[in-house]
Amino acid sequence: MTVRAKFRCTSVELSSMQPATQQRYVGGGQQPIEVQVWPRTFKFSAIYDTSVPEDQRYATATPYAELRIQVDNPAVSFEPGKSYYLDFTDAEE
Repeated sequence: MTVRAKFRCTSVELSSMQPATQQRYVGGGQQPIEVQVWPRTFKFSAIYDTSVPEDQRYATATPYAELRIQVDNPAVSFEPGKSYYLDFTDAEE
């Protein structure tokens, strides 16, 4: 089963006042390296714009939703005010 929802990023905030140190394996290396990351929290909400037919269809299935995720990967970013699709697919146990 797969369900698709449409969310708008409503805000981004730093999750801490200082960077966190993490160990990452880069390029298939055998030894981890330490990297500094700034954890960020992104907030999303389901959108409903009555002038957009697609939004009306999504609002019928998910009239209200909130999502809050913390992201440590500096390559990942979401822009406040921009809409994104979120796909839910059953995970293999």
